[in-house]
Amino acid sequence: MSLLTETRKLIVPPRTAPGPSPLARAAVPPLAPGALPGLGHAAALLRDPLGFLGSLARYGGVVRVRLGPRTVCVVTDARLVHTLLVALAHDCPRGAVQDTLKTAFGDGLLMSEGQAHRDRRRIVQPAFGQDRMGEYLAVMQQVTEERAGRWRPGQVLDVAKEMNHLALEIVTRSLFDARLSEDATVAFHRALPDLVKGQIVQSLYPTPGLARLPLPVNRRFEAAVRALNRVVDQAVSGRAATAGAGQGRRTLPALLRAATDPATGCPLTEADVRAEAITMFGAGTETVSTTLTWLLDELLRHPEAEARILAELDEHLPAGTVPTPEALARLTYTRSVTQEVVRLHAPNAFLMRTAQVPVELGPYRVPAGTELLYSLTALHRDPVRYPEPMRFRPERWQDAGGTGRPSFLPFGAGKHKCIGEAFAWAELTVAAAAILRRWRPTAVPGARAREVVWTTVQAHGLRVRLAPRGARSPRGGASAASPEGDSASSPGATVPARAAGPAPGRCPFADLLCPATLAATPPLPPLPPVTPAPAVPADPRRSRDLRLAADRHADWAVHRGLLTPSELPRYRAYALHELIGHAFPRVRGAELDLLVDVLGWFTILDDRFDGSPGRHPAEAHALVDPLIAVLEGARGGSPSDGRLLDSWRELWHRQTASMSPEWRARAAREWRACLATFPAEADHRARGTVPALGLDLTDTMRLRRHGSCLYPFMNIMERVHGADAPAALHAEPALHRLRANTADAATLINDLYSLEREERQTTAAFNTVLTLQRTHGCTRGRAVHAVRVQVARLRQESEELRLELLRRHPAGRWYLEGTRQLVAGVQAWTSTSDRYLVPDGGRHR
Repeated sequence: MSLLTETRKLIVPPRTAPGPSPLARAAVPPLAPGALPGLGHAAALLRDPLGFLGSLARYGGVVRVRLGPRTVCVVTDARLVHTLLVALAHDCPRGAVQDTLKTAFGDGLLMSEGQAHRDRRRIVQPAFGQDRMGEYLAVMQQVTEERAGRWRPGQVLDVAKEMNHLALEIVTRSLFDARLSEDATVAFHRALPDLVKGQIVQSLYPTPGLARLPLPVNRRFEAAVRALNRVVDQAVSGRAATAGAGQGRRTLPALLRAATDPATGCPLTEADVRAEAITMFGAGTETVSTTLTWLLDELLRHPEAEARILAELDEHLPAGTVPTPEALARLTYTRSVTQEVVRLHAPNAFLMRTAQVPVELGPYRVPAGTELLYSLTALHRDPVRYPEPMRFRPERWQDAGGTGRPSFLPFGAGKHKCIGEAFAWAELTVAAAAILRRWRPTAVPGARAREVVWTTVQAHGLRVRLAPRGARSPRGGASAASPEGDSASSPGATVPARAAGPAPGRCPFADLLCPATLAATPPLPPLPPVTPAPAVPADPRRSRDLRLAADRHADWAVHRGLLTPSELPRYRAYALHELIGHAFPRVRGAELDLLVDVLGWFTILDDRFDGSPGRHPAEAHALVDPLIAVLEGARGGSPSDGRLLDSWRELWHRQTASMSPEWRARAAREWRACLATFPAEADHRARGTVPALGLDLTDTMRLRRHGSCLYPFMNIMERVHGADAPAALHAEPALHRLRANTADAATLINDLYSLEREERQTTAAFNTVLTLQRTHGCTRGRAVHAVRVQVARLRQESEELRLELLRRHPAGRWYLEGTRQLVAGVQAWTSTSDRYLVPDGGRHR
């Protein structure tokens, strides 16, 4: 029977009283009905954990259940849970579930008890003091802005996965002043499910010795523990983590290493430091990321709440300002929303305590040795204390105050109350604000969040499509979002005025197509052919290398099943190797083969969308989603074209071999944005929101920019050069603008030469010339003229940006010149290739 259960039910049946009469003192808790021979209530608990635990409230405030040979008491009344956590904390320490982690990770704050817990809490507390919160808020905002800046218009986001990465990065940067490698981040998130499953299973073993048997679940648990320990070692062993006072920010590891253990009078050991670090990683990542996922899901269901949050942010936390504790305190409605999300989707499915001595819980007598279980999710859905418990109603917190309620225990109570409560509330608010200011998510049909229950109630399945949000600053300034770049700019950074490019939300062709300009523009002749001078002198050996590379690519494509021999002649007429020859004039050997194979594979994929997948989003996702999964380290789902998927796995391995983690992360991010445009365009066609019929020109430009493979090929420049471009160059906002200009110019050139073919297509084409004609009602010639002038503008602006960047980063000359060669190569190839021949044999010039 599967442990994994999905539910979104009313888990607490109505009752009219908070429990049995207090007159029956020292009663034995009643036994829940429905126990099966040998199994007890284990089957019901595993089948529907929340439904089963919630149903117990009708039988009393404390109810006995049998899990195999063991008897556990479930505390169903919030007042009694509060008593358990506060008044009885000393007599009822943590239970079997937490003991499993104690064995794995040591006696840290999360697992320790008694005086050891009090001593450790006093040591860790300064890391969460009010004097540190302002510093943490700035880091939270910066991390979220950076991550949200990597997303792309039209991209479909796996929200749970993205929030997991965001929460981990916030904890790592805030408390450890460290950055995990991409491999470490992936390893962390892959290990968590096996850790949680092993934790549950081992806590249910009748004897501890079973945890040492070589069972599959035990082996996976041990592997997960080792993986998490390696991640923690990376965070606590870095230079920033070991720095003391006067050497940068005072990190949590540095604080711990400077402390003395009151029990021994000796400094804390490295094992102690690691135990606290794993506590912060575990407690500060999964629950916060789950809550952020549910928050976005509820705002999708309640757009009026989203609108009120944005209005409140505009009033009390204007765009571009760094959040402060005082500013967050003024966001009263936003706090009500986050509290309601935490209530409705409390992340703790069940927690446990063990009665070390006989105790009384209200009217019930609990013998020594009894395990006590309680579910915060069930408590927070109690219809007696929360009318209409399954309704999302933020207003319920505005009158009653919220966190003062003894029935609201999201962070526990008493001496074991979560030490990072203020940190978590602030993180939820700051992260949500940064995301909502920049992006307007829309739910993908059939991909809403669902509850998946382990020890925590996780949110799985939410996928949203991203659209940029317009500027909202009441002061008339631009949106906080980076307008067109390929990643978020650093706070306060600006692009020089002469290189700023079009403002966000403003049509880049507005000046060219205003009525006065159109009236004064004479009819234009057909677009002449453009044959720019080659980047290097003609070289017979180079021509031979390119022809041989084209031959090897054709063999590769047929061997991989991407093309049939009968399809080769027409495909080879595209002469893709010549585009590579123009754009990468000095590349030879295996790197040349890689470039031709990648471009050819992308062209074959692009041609698939001239057919049915280009009009049907489900088919588009079936084709693209497995490809994106490869970038995330997964094997992919059930692809509609296994040949494309298998060849993509090989190409991705060839691209990333020997490259730095930073390069791999950037390449994965930009390939993901590129591939995501295919289903985005299919969705627009299916819904009729094609350019000028629901999707404006600016959004079309953003979508088109990433629909080409120019961004990935700008990364591959580093691959074939043999080194990453300087990190300081990558951090420049001006480079982000240059990269955007490069992609835009190449895309517009492509639109000019593909125009005649796309005019004859039966499906709506995302072609800028056609969009301009529909949007502004102008002639074809004037639309072509506007696009050509815009290409010239982009090239001029790009040259200014290159000069400016070259002055500051001379070591990046090869990269800056490479962006110029890419655009020149695209123009040289599109003006001569048979790729855009129209069916009657003509060619648009």
